[in-house]
Amino acid sequence: MTVNIVTPDGKVYDHHANMVIVKTTSGEMGLMANHEPVVAPLEIGEVRVRRVDNLGHEDSIAVNGGFMEMSNNVVSVVADSAERARDINLSRAEAARQRAEKRIEEAKTTQDTDELQRAQVALQRAINRINVKNGN
Repeated sequence: MTVNIVTPDGKVYDHHANMVIVKTTSGEMGLMANHEPVVAPLEIGEVRVRRVDNLGHEDSIAVNGGFMEMSNNVVSVVADSAERARDINLSRAEAARQRAEKRIEEAKTTQDTDELQRAQVALQRAINRINVKNGN
């Protein structure tokens, strides 16, 4: 099957795979060739792709929301943003985590629930990128 991951900035990933594992809003879902058609919303999480050209190798992609569709042996992921593990800058991700944690503390102090919610999402995204880069 073919796996495509696209964002508003363009295609991030395009390879053939034996299996794809995504984090949907209702839990992890594994997809193999000839899977029934399915559409599912995605959470901030990791997409893992087991490629056919390198058995035992798994590509990891940090995905920030979006949705996934499987149809006719094509898995299409449309995400707000996505980044392959090999492209993640760990120091930038750590800095984003620290900024988000600071924003959370400030929002709690000022009791700004909207800012608190935005900062918590930013923290989730930063932690996801760190975990994907570190292979967690």
